[in-house]
Amino acid sequence: MAEARAARPSGARRPGLVVWAILGLVLAGAVLMSLGLGAVSIPPGRVAAILLHGGGEPGGGDTGAARDALVILNIRLPRTLLGLLVGAGLAVSGALMQGLFRNPLADPALVGVSAGSGLGAATVIVLGDRLRAALGLAGPLPDAILPEAILPEAILPEAILPAAAFLGGLAATLALYVVASRAGRTSVATLLLAGIALAALASALTGLLVYASDDRQLRDLTFWLLGSLGGATWAKVLASALAILPVLVLVPWLGRGLNALVLGEAEAFHLGIAVERLKRRVILLVALAVGAGVAAAGVIGFVGLVVPHALRLLIGPEHRRLLPACAVLGGTLLVLADVAARLVVAPAELPIGIVTALVGAPAFLWLLLGRSSVAHD
Repeated sequence: MAEARAARPSGARRPGLVVWAILGLVLAGAVLMSLGLGAVSIPPGRVAAILLHGGGEPGGGDTGAARDALVILNIRLPRTLLGLLVGAGLAVSGALMQGLFRNPLADPALVGVSAGSGLGAATVIVLGDRLRAALGLAGPLPDAILPEAILPEAILPEAILPAAAFLGGLAATLALYVVASRAGRTSVATLLLAGIALAALASALTGLLVYASDDRQLRDLTFWLLGSLGGATWAKVLASALAILPVLVLVPWLGRGLNALVLGEAEAFHLGIAVERLKRRVILLVALAVGAGVAAAGVIGFVGLVVPHALRLLIGPEHRRLLPACAVLGGTLLVLADVAARLVVAPAELPIGIVTALVGAPAFLWLLLGRSSVAHD
């Protein structure tokens, strides 16, 4: 018995270290692929040289080297960093929601949080011109949050779009929690049905906005609602980092509370966890991360569902390890999905939301089938 107890910690540590090593290698490979692959293929050695020398590598008179440096530093590097930020935020949000609702089926996209954020941002996109006119503002504003292909030329100040997405996600998260929680308990069936209803309502309201939009806004909305990292800029990366990085820094501190919440709200309270305060913090952080991700890259689904579940199978459900791992794997997955979106129909570009849905929907069905088989056993 003593030998088994002594062997357990080292056996538990070793798989964790192996998983972290694999995550690091896959992340590095995904970043190199994202920087090197596309309409212009750049060898990994040149990618590393450009990153190390900031574009001022030896042989700077080479026109091809200057072109490659321009492509990497101005187009692909901000796009890759944005993918890492948005993917990390979505995956961590999924893990937080699953911990809060105590089931692995919760996901920001599946239960309507992403749709709520999308509705908030779509409202600004479609009604921005009219609101600006009502406020007496005139002239186009700089494209600092969304690219020109996504953001109309004349819209409210750049802070309004992420704020609207955040408020939409917050409203959807609060509504979901109020509907799905009764007497300290959360029903999986109620959670899913309430999420489907909220997503349908948000989609219907977004449809009304689409119906009321002009040709330019309709094109922008259609492209944006399917999700894309295209047109990423350093300004957008900075704006997203200001919202998502604080979430990634703060969530590990919630790990102990989420671990206790798995036992139930009463048990967590008796273990010294301020349950209501924990709920408010989780809701706020999820809304902030999802809202920033939707404002930056559009509606992207299934990242928050697939990543936490896959990592629970690898490293277990302990949230203090799970949440940082979700950030790494979520960013990696979204960067790889973006690479696939660029290459599958090259030289055109597939919306990244389609790629994540093609991966996430089968994974979700597998999760449902696995749970039902366990229940029958």
